[in-house]
Amino acid sequence: MAEHAWDESLDKLLTEGRLGVLATLKRDGRPQLSNVTYRYDGDTIRVSVTDDRAKTKNLRRDPRASLHVSTKDGWGYAVAEGTADLSAVARDPHDEAVEELIELYRDVQGEHPDWDEYRAAMVHDKRLVLRLRVEKVYGWVR
Repeated sequence: MAEHAWDESLDKLLTEGRLGVLATLKRDGRPQLSNVTYRYDGDTIRVSVTDDRAKTKNLRRDPRASLHVSTKDGWGYAVAEGTADLSAVARDPHDEAVEELIELYRDVQGEHPDWDEYRAAMVHDKRLVLRLRVEKVYGWVR
């Protein structure tokens, strides 16, 4: 686990959260925002993404990204900034990308009712895992 200089309350908000807003950079430098489900392990944020979406294309061009997470009342927040890397695109129901997507699903949602169906959907949707290595966290939680 990386050594963190940020407040434990921000780390807790990121760890306990599951919904956030992912910001990537468009070609013109403006942010592109996407609502995402995620998992944070204290070092890395993981998100299931599709190969053809703007956020994926943006990250291939410029791997800098941020994730914003709010408290339930909306007054507190944490922002995690970092550099992303992307897994391979799911091409076979039993490849490494699908296995990582299953691990992520379990961490976020629990067990799926039909793993064969899930595996096929990951290949059909051309899904992959975004891994955001957290380098800085800021925000405010009361």
